[in-house]
Amino acid sequence: MPQPTITPTALQQRVGTVLGESDWRAVSQEAINLFADATDDHQYIHVDAEKAAATPFGGTIAHGLLTLSLLPALAEGVMPRLAGQTMGVNYGFNKVRFVNPVPSNSRIKASFLLADIQQRSDDSYLIRYEVTVLIEGQEKPALVADWLSLAVL
Repeated sequence: MPQPTITPTALQQRVGTVLGESDWRAVSQEAINLFADATDDHQYIHVDAEKAAATPFGGTIAHGLLTLSLLPALAEGVMPRLAGQTMGVNYGFNKVRFVNPVPSNSRIKASFLLADIQQRSDDSYLIRYEVTVLIEGQEKPALVADWLSLAVL
C-alpha cells in the first residue's frame, strides 16, 4: 500500500488524532525462533513450547523487542510521509512499555496517534507518535511506545 503524503501544516492540524491502524500481522513461532537466532536470546519462554507451557504464559511468547522491531513494518502505508520528504529516520523512543506478552501464533496490529510535530530546520521535522500495539482477542495491549521519527525534506 503506498504511503499517503501530507504537508507539514496539514499534519500539524492532526496532532492529537489517530492517523491510522495497521492491518493484523501474524507473529509465528518461526519468526520468534528466527529472532532468537538473530539476537542470541534463546530463553525457553520464547523457543521451548514444552517448558513454556508450564509457565503462567501457557506457551511460548514473542520477545518484547521482536514486537517493538515490527513497528516499521506495521507503520508502512499507515503513517503519512511529508510532501517532498526524501527520507525518514527512526530517531528512537522516549518511552517503551511491554504491557502484555504476545503469544506465539497470535496476531497484532498497531495504532498510531500523532502526538507532536516540530520543525528542526528548514528541511527536517521531528515527529512523535504514541503507538499502541494490540493483540487480537485481548483487551490489554502488547506494548505502548512514544516513538520519534525524523522526516527530512
